[in-house]
Amino acid sequence: MDANDDSRPLALVTGASSGIGYELARQFAEHGYDLLLNAEDDRLDHAAQRLRETGAEVRAVRADLRDPAGVDHLVAATTGSKVDVAALNAGVGIGGAFVDTDLADDLSVIDLNVTSTVRLAKPLLRDMVERGEGSVVFTSSIAATMPGPFQSVYNASKSFVQSFAQALADEVKDTGVSVTAFLPGPTDTDFFRRADMGDTRIGAGPKDDPAQVAEQAYEAVVKGRKKLVTGSLKTKAQGAANKVLPDSAKAAAHRKMAEPGSGGKGDGDGGGDGRQE
Repeated sequence: MDANDDSRPLALVTGASSGIGYELARQFAEHGYDLLLNAEDDRLDHAAQRLRETGAEVRAVRADLRDPAGVDHLVAATTGSKVDVAALNAGVGIGGAFVDTDLADDLSVIDLNVTSTVRLAKPLLRDMVERGEGSVVFTSSIAATMPGPFQSVYNASKSFVQSFAQALADEVKDTGVSVTAFLPGPTDTDFFRRADMGDTRIGAGPKDDPAQVAEQAYEAVVKGRKKLVTGSLKTKAQGAANKVLPDSAKAAAHRKMAEPGSGGKGDGDGGGDGRQE
């Protein structure tokens, strides 16, 4: 495709090398979008090559968004382009008791899930509001709806993302720009391995298909929905229950799912989230 051909809309997707991010990118590509992909790992180039098979023009920008310089590098890559959809999906988690986890790891979760999200949303949303068109998509989590014992910083980071997204959706409601947050549950990605949660009930339990999560998220964007729990019926039921359960009950349930060594203690039912990158 001619690099100067602006007849196709452009979707920016972070955390796009695998999992939900890759499947989101595939949804946009299969629906006529060109892609600007970001991730920090060496799988990004392979993901980009696979997505080019859809006929989309794909640019890959490898950058670690936990570093402000990485965010600046990605923003610079949008210069001269009109980003029609920005899917801010990159995220990471860590399991374990807060008193036992390394502070550097906790801050890394905040740097990626919270700080980089704000740093990216600012210029991208400003440009869309100025143009009077565009969509920003946030990968939130069902974890945003519950306190997270043994995932305390992660759940709190997703609560921030969810509140942030809903506030922005209201701010821009009369500008022609839409903001969508989708909330996946436990998803079959690298999240639990990378969060060192393989020995937990949630880590060992059943997971949703990232392709299903991404398809539902794409449909939510097309319909202009502000918020949607995505994934299986089980995950949607969990999301509905979390609207009425007290925080104390949700925290107790999460503890049973995420406590280290709990992997052999049950059938893996409950809330949580899948790796976004």
